[in-house]
Amino acid sequence: MSLFRISSTKILELQKACPTASILLRGLSAEQTNLKSVLQEKIPREQEKIKEFRKKHGGTKVGEVTVDMMYGGMRGIKGLVWETSVLDPDEGIRFRGLSIPECQQQLPKAKGGEEPLPEGLFWLLVTGEIPTEAQVQAISKEWAQRAELPAHVVTMLNNMPSKLHPMSQFSAAVTALNSESTFAKAYSEGVHKSKYWEYVYEDSMNLIAKLPVIAATIYRNTYRDGKGIGAIDDNKDWSANYCTMLGFDDPKFTELMRLYLTIHSDHEGGNVSAHTTHLVGSALSDPYLSFAAGLNGLAGPLHGLANQEVLVWLEKLRKQVGDNFTEDQLKEFIWKTLKSGQVVPGYGHAVLRKTDPRYTCQREFALKHLPNDPLFKLVAAVYKVVPPILTELGKVKNPWPNVDSHSGVLLQYYGLKEMNYYTVMFGVSRALGVLAQLIWSRALGLPIERPKSLSTELLIKQVGK
Repeated sequence: MSLFRISSTKILELQKACPTASILLRGLSAEQTNLKSVLQEKIPREQEKIKEFRKKHGGTKVGEVTVDMMYGGMRGIKGLVWETSVLDPDEGIRFRGLSIPECQQQLPKAKGGEEPLPEGLFWLLVTGEIPTEAQVQAISKEWAQRAELPAHVVTMLNNMPSKLHPMSQFSAAVTALNSESTFAKAYSEGVHKSKYWEYVYEDSMNLIAKLPVIAATIYRNTYRDGKGIGAIDDNKDWSANYCTMLGFDDPKFTELMRLYLTIHSDHEGGNVSAHTTHLVGSALSDPYLSFAAGLNGLAGPLHGLANQEVLVWLEKLRKQVGDNFTEDQLKEFIWKTLKSGQVVPGYGHAVLRKTDPRYTCQREFALKHLPNDPLFKLVAAVYKVVPPILTELGKVKNPWPNVDSHSGVLLQYYGLKEMNYYTVMFGVSRALGVLAQLIWSRALGLPIERPKSLSTELLIKQVGK
């Protein structure tokens, strides 16, 4: 009998009887290239672990809520379970415990490539384990095979006006894919809740597979000649197929996209796109509807549009100081920006208190592949000047750059200059994290999200007591 057919109950018995069995059993998944099979063995163990944890510590307090937190957008309130990543103020993002440099080092890469494949990150987010090359190749092939769009979505995309914002097109197309939802169909037929995760898994795999096709069609229709994007190649990875469909054949651009799609995938659960997807999914809306809602949040200027604002600001700066600027010229422009009541876009973060590791890895990519690009040189110079000024200002908790400070500059260099499209690419990436979590939310039976709200009048009364 195959080891992978050991029952989940038997696995739990083995783990309790022999602690070292956990290490042995974890190794089994390294031989299995079917992600769903790995999950079928892993989920019962996690369910049991959480059941025991809640039984022992269900009444334990993990934080307190202040009035400022309630009026300040719930900043700092510990109120979500998010398995796939955790954002530490000082260390930055960790995907299942691994930092971005560790992911770059340990996750499988394309043949001859240097950056991690997003398929490998998705496996890590879903299972908590570093995948083998065979496992990543299996995901690449499976996504290629699931990528075909239904005819009605193709017709819809091809008939959208080019003046409609790319994110509106993206969200609408994902919503329309709801017609293909296996979860919605199974739920309507009365499937048992213990099986929810399996249908959410199927929807999530199908959706992730189709996103590059949707995104590339939007790009071609809006900014190019609108001609067909070509067929998906089963022998190419997810990022490579996306780049080909976009019309970019530079191998370095493909490497950039592998990095971009990996590092933008997840940023714990409190950001707007992640939280929205989780919230809508908690109502048992299918993954298509849930992710479409998350995309609408991502489209906001305080979230996914931020890198556009950085580029606009940089172009204004470059127009004033030129390419042979001095540090004093930069300082003058930055102080002028701040004194006018504006912020320096791309600096600061709601949680981070250090340079965003996503900024750092993009900076390293630029130093390796485009060190002499004028716009990159400007970004590098701003990086030296802005933090001391913001520190001197004394009002900024985090004077360091975030991911948005750099991503647009790299895309511009390789010829993808249409800024309104950048958030679509962000959305393609963010699907990896939020859908991996959605699978686990249904596997763990997390309930509908329904926090209690108070009016200002009632809050004043309660605080007064």
